[in-house]
Amino acid sequence: MPLFAYKALQLDGLVVEGSLDAGNRQEALRQVEGRGLKPIRLAEAAAGAAPAKSGRKAGAPETAAAPGAAKSDSAGFNLQLGGARKITPVMLENFTRLLSSLLAAGVPFSRALVIIHREAAEPVAKAKWKEIHDLVIDGMSLSDAMARSPETFPKVYCAMVEAGETGGFLDVVLAQIADFQSREKELQGKVMAALMYPAILLVLAVGVLIFLLVFFIPRFQLVFQGFNAELPLITQIIVGISELVRGYGLFLGAAIVIGIVSARNWFKSEKGRRVWEGAILKLPKIGPLLAQFAMARFARMLGTLLGAGVPLIAALNVARRSIGNQILVDAVSESIDRVKEGKALGKSLAQNRALFPGAVVEMISVAEESGRLDQELLRIANVTESDLDRQLKAAVALAEPLMLFVIAALVGTIFIGMVIPIFSLQDHIK
Repeated sequence: MPLFAYKALQLDGLVVEGSLDAGNRQEALRQVEGRGLKPIRLAEAAAGAAPAKSGRKAGAPETAAAPGAAKSDSAGFNLQLGGARKITPVMLENFTRLLSSLLAAGVPFSRALVIIHREAAEPVAKAKWKEIHDLVIDGMSLSDAMARSPETFPKVYCAMVEAGETGGFLDVVLAQIADFQSREKELQGKVMAALMYPAILLVLAVGVLIFLLVFFIPRFQLVFQGFNAELPLITQIIVGISELVRGYGLFLGAAIVIGIVSARNWFKSEKGRRVWEGAILKLPKIGPLLAQFAMARFARMLGTLLGAGVPLIAALNVARRSIGNQILVDAVSESIDRVKEGKALGKSLAQNRALFPGAVVEMISVAEESGRLDQELLRIANVTESDLDRQLKAAVALAEPLMLFVIAALVGTIFIGMVIPIFSLQDHIK
């Protein structure tokens, strides 16, 4: 069972640290909270490594560092060669969870921000948290201070903080944000892990093709030229491609890079983004999958906000920003307008079948009538994410043999194109 090292806050405000065994990160968080502690940092210890601060019992107070001494992360969090250059998702999650814990423990807001930037291990994090502290001390709200750094704090993050500030339950909202970030990171990790093997196969396929076209085919071409024989059409095509790659490969590579950069810049524009997102949603298999993922994010965000006490309209306005696809955001905005007119949420969302299937609308309607909408939305998000996980595994299981088939077909075509003329060389030799 993995060993997790943690740093947490006691009810009296003292910082403690220790280690525990847990099956996964979520179970470790539950164990720490079960001990009456507010987690600050939590990370899986390196395999075979002794826990940081060995010899100290779990929950023992942390020894104070010497003034000006650099603090290192006991669990190895965010260790990068040369240090991080920007705020990572892990740093942001740690900031969110620690601020929530400090506020819940009754620590004054300004003092909590001082503790956070003082406890930060990375220089970039220390500087950013101090910047937020200074802006708040100058009289700016926390959400406005965060909005000044959009590269660190997403719009939906700032909107949730603003809702918590307005409602007076900032600590609760921050805890919900940290949990949401943890689940989002876990889901993204699953997606990246599932796509890793097909991506490696694709790179290998491109590498094999380049090797054959640049190094392998020219040797056969010299043999064919010595007999002055007319080559089959498939061989002529392959040889022509090889000559094109060898003669203009650098120009073709530069053109491809320029095309990719230009397309990326265009897709970042409002018009380009809408065209791209609309085209993606129309794809046979990928479109429904992305819509399902967006619906899960929307449901989890809305359920999280409602559970934290945010009013429905304000929660809807924040949750729609978490969808990501502007086409779907516009569709949800129309549903929000109907809710503002006094219509039920379920019936309003029913108009957007691309994002909310009939079964999901019915579940939302029933939960709305029974007064457990927040719980049902979180349950829908969990079920949908589990279903997405299964679909993703099935798609990857299909993609692997498909990629192998494509590689074999390309290599086999080149091999056949080069071998066919060999059978006719005997006639020319005679």
